[in-house]
Amino acid sequence: MKQVYLDANSSEIYFTSCGSESNNFAIKGAADAYKQKGKHIIVSSIEHFSVLYSAKRLEQSSGFEITYLPVDKYGLVSSGELEKAIRNDTILVSIQHANPEIGTIQNVEELSKIVHAKNILLHTDAVCTVGLEPIDVYKMGVDLLSLSSSQIYGPKGAAALYIKKGVRAIPQIDGGIQESGRRAGTENIPGIVGFGKACEIAKSEMEENNKKIVLLRNRLIAELPNKIEHIYLNGHNLKRLPGNVNFSVEFVEGEGMLLLLDDAGVNVTSGSACTSKALKLSHVLSAIKVDTAIAQGSVLMTFSKYNSPDDVDYILQEFPLIVKKLRDMSPLYAYFLKTGTRQAAGPGTDYDHHHDRDEHGK
Repeated sequence: MKQVYLDANSSEIYFTSCGSESNNFAIKGAADAYKQKGKHIIVSSIEHFSVLYSAKRLEQSSGFEITYLPVDKYGLVSSGELEKAIRNDTILVSIQHANPEIGTIQNVEELSKIVHAKNILLHTDAVCTVGLEPIDVYKMGVDLLSLSSSQIYGPKGAAALYIKKGVRAIPQIDGGIQESGRRAGTENIPGIVGFGKACEIAKSEMEENNKKIVLLRNRLIAELPNKIEHIYLNGHNLKRLPGNVNFSVEFVEGEGMLLLLDDAGVNVTSGSACTSKALKLSHVLSAIKVDTAIAQGSVLMTFSKYNSPDDVDYILQEFPLIVKKLRDMSPLYAYFLKTGTRQAAGPGTDYDHHHDRDEHGK
């Protein structure tokens, strides 16, 4: 029986508790299954921490070697860099479908051809693209794919890992024969049912929702730089998730913007959902070489089907006022206005080194 959303066989779907578990299962399970062939794994440098830390654990405890693929200034993996990184002992490549922080969508189909030409497995983390981008596992050419219910308005506590027929993955949770012996533990039946229904709704609404959401996203990306100077778009301006808007605002701190936007009733984050509580530079912004000081002023806004043009109007009205208020208190901005030059804010910070892009991120 075909699975309604992925166009995969239902026997290739294994339910888990969350996207992080699916990623751990994919990376560690495939590594355990194929370690006799080799102990080299390739992951992109902007993967979710559940992929990066799984790879790191294998490196530290099981003697695997990990290559972290660089990305360009937009967050795209180069097919040439991937080809160069592949070795005779490479057994697995993990490259996300899209990045939840900067919104950049990878050309997984193109990258899969390179990987499979060398008889290597490809895993993709599609947690943030489910419900927003069409996903056909066979067309994409993936061997393992992670997805989650909570990202498409489904219940929390339900997720899945697609494992292509014939691909081996050693169970990471022992103690039972659930999920065809691949994942022990009582299944969250209500959550799984809700997950299935959410996939069904997401597929039926995707085209209509995306048309609406892209208009909101594009309008904010186009108009906000006209109201705020020294603001930079992070991620690719075209190959990005429909609702993703990520700007770095110079001379202000992300935490200050978050607090004042929250007071104004606008919910945003200053990094990915799993890192926004940590007061440190985003590994994603670091990987695309955003200046350290400028990256500290990053803000991520995500539009959904529940947003409207009025929300964009409100952000365009309130956000410039918030940035002005924060800059009026900033000694760095005062120095810039007085001298016309940027002052380093501390070790490792260079305000005089900008993105090699204009203020619209192009």
